[in-house]
Amino acid sequence: MIVTLILAAEVSWWIVLGLALSARYLLRWRRTSTALLVGLPVVDLALYALTVLNLRGGAEANWMHALAASYAGFSVGYGPSLVAWADRHFLHRFAGGPKPPPSPQYGPERTAHEWRIAKRTVVSAVITLGLITLLVPLSAGSAHFGTFAQWYWKLGIAAVVNVIVAGCYSIWPKQPPAADR
Repeated sequence: MIVTLILAAEVSWWIVLGLALSARYLLRWRRTSTALLVGLPVVDLALYALTVLNLRGGAEANWMHALAASYAGFSVGYGPSLVAWADRHFLHRFAGGPKPPPSPQYGPERTAHEWRIAKRTVVSAVITLGLITLLVPLSAGSAHFGTFAQWYWKLGIAAVVNVIVAGCYSIWPKQPPAADR
């Protein structure tokens, strides 16, 4: 059941985003678009609430329950930048807007870009781990903690690796090829 909920939430999130951008640029309904965009985190919070109910209903805890919790963490950490990215591309493709600039490739701009990604990853990991930790008392109790404990390591490693990558760009900024200088 939890797999179905995760898939439904993922599809719903993209449908709501598409509807919001369509309302904004094709129909010129700014308020409707804003209301739909506010609905994006609601989709992830609904998934989290259904996950808690699933565990309370007697489901055996597994990695998919933690994955469901990670959707809300991802929404907080990466949601605004993902919506902004989709907004720029939708505006260009369907509403005659300017072509979105590519991500910076070199120099201090690239370093700043990597630090923004690292920040999003850390925020996402912290929120996800908090929500996973809350699954324990909100569901059947400490019997589920062992199942979720592996996520602490995985998300911690992801955050640390991202910070190390950003740090490497700070120490050794990527330079343009010699032909471009």
